[in-house]
Amino acid sequence: MPTASWCSTGAPSSPKAPRMRSAPTRRSAPSISAAAHRNQSLNKSRQMLELQAIDSFYGDAHILHSVSLTVNEGEIVALVGRNGAGKSTTLKSAMGLVRPRRGSVRYRGADITGLPPYRIARLGLGYVPEDRRIFKDLTVSENLEVGRRVAADADTPWTPARLFDLFPNLGERRGQKGGRLSGGEQQMLSLARTLMGNPRTLLLDEPSEGIAPVIVDAMAAAIRDLKREGLSVLLSEQNLGFARAIADRAVIIETGTVRFTGSFAKMEADPDIVSSHLAV
Repeated sequence: MPTASWCSTGAPSSPKAPRMRSAPTRRSAPSISAAAHRNQSLNKSRQMLELQAIDSFYGDAHILHSVSLTVNEGEIVALVGRNGAGKSTTLKSAMGLVRPRRGSVRYRGADITGLPPYRIARLGLGYVPEDRRIFKDLTVSENLEVGRRVAADADTPWTPARLFDLFPNLGERRGQKGGRLSGGEQQMLSLARTLMGNPRTLLLDEPSEGIAPVIVDAMAAAIRDLKREGLSVLLSEQNLGFARAIADRAVIIETGTVRFTGSFAKMEADPDIVSSHLAV
């Protein structure tokens, strides 16, 4: 089942720095498919995901207020904001985990508002939750098999071998149970399992939260590789340095309302934007 990522995790062990690949190996490795070359000529005006004036609630609590944003083909968009700003709810609303009461969610031109998460996943949206939710009693390899789905339009389907090239640490621990991995390795596994469903667009909820800096760097490199593969990404982040390093655009959300959309350069050129909406 594509949304089988909801399971409690075990206590992480001490993080171990990932073995980084040399640049030549990464360029020649099978994980970089022909899609990477085609991505150079992608039509960036083609919208993959569009949220249009959505209002989402938890019970009577009004969380999102007329939130609108777009993610284009081959683009990484960072949804940034303070804790509790509505970032995770925005991603859950896109994935169908929270149903907007007003507004619409469109994916590749089709209205997916109100569809159950498993149907949205089959359309090509992949969701990596903030709390990872790997299966702690399954091995790394078994966790990956849980997420396996061959999409009809997948040019080069993701396989464990390709994912172990993307995340060498997981390859070294393929027979180890998920609950024995460090927090950063669990984050890698959660992302890798989602990729086994061969999504075209990824929703990443706080991918850098609570992991060691060296693994944050490895995650950033992996996400950049995925962009070269042609994937589109919407990620929520509090870590501005991480978001700036990988994203094409920023969307600032505060108290459930979009306050800014544009480049990081434009955002940082106006100190009032950062101090008003992002400073703690």
